[in-house]
Amino acid sequence: MPVANGSEIKIMAFSSSDMDEAFDYLFKIILIGDSNVGKTCVVHRFKSGQYHAKQQNTIGVDFTVRSLEIDSKKVKIQVWDTAGQERFRTITQSYYRSAHGAILAYDMTRRSTFESIPHWIHEIEKYGAANLVLMLIGNKSDEADKRQVLFEDACTLAEKHGLLAVLETSAKEAQNVDEVFILMAKELMARNTLQLHGENGSSDHIQLDSKPVLVTQEEKSSCSC
Repeated sequence: MPVANGSEIKIMAFSSSDMDEAFDYLFKIILIGDSNVGKTCVVHRFKSGQYHAKQQNTIGVDFTVRSLEIDSKKVKIQVWDTAGQERFRTITQSYYRSAHGAILAYDMTRRSTFESIPHWIHEIEKYGAANLVLMLIGNKSDEADKRQVLFEDACTLAEKHGLLAVLETSAKEAQNVDEVFILMAKELMARNTLQLHGENGSSDHIQLDSKPVLVTQEEKSSCSC
């Protein structure tokens, strides 16, 4: 079982009988990016621990729920898997505003999907909440021999736009998939805690000095820029 920052983490799926169980945190995370970068495969791996090579294109938005136990807190995560096609853009944009975090995905074997990331960041900035937490993932790290995007390029982009982290993932080999959602959840928990306690008597705008955490295909431990 993965451990992040020394915390014991348990990951489990909700059954229909415990969907209404009490929880300490509820976070809504949206996955965005071009079509066929593997967003749905990442979500299915996180939800069920399984990989299905054949996936139909998402129509509009798909929804799933998972539970994580972090630092003895029950964290309920709603994951919204969005369609990358232009014809569904109006539908998916309506989900940005209610999201707490966004995971921007590209296919590291297709340079064009990486070059689209600034567009998706602009979409989030335009339609999402001002304090939305953003992460970047380069999927299909199991096809490293077909790499078209250097990890260093992804790091540069992340630093330029102030993203929380960059991870290279493989839904096929379960590489860094859990880590993506764990890292996002821990950051949202930290910001939520600050809001509850209120620094300097104000909880309206929380600014954290969070430098990007960079995780490569070969190295699961995190390192700061």
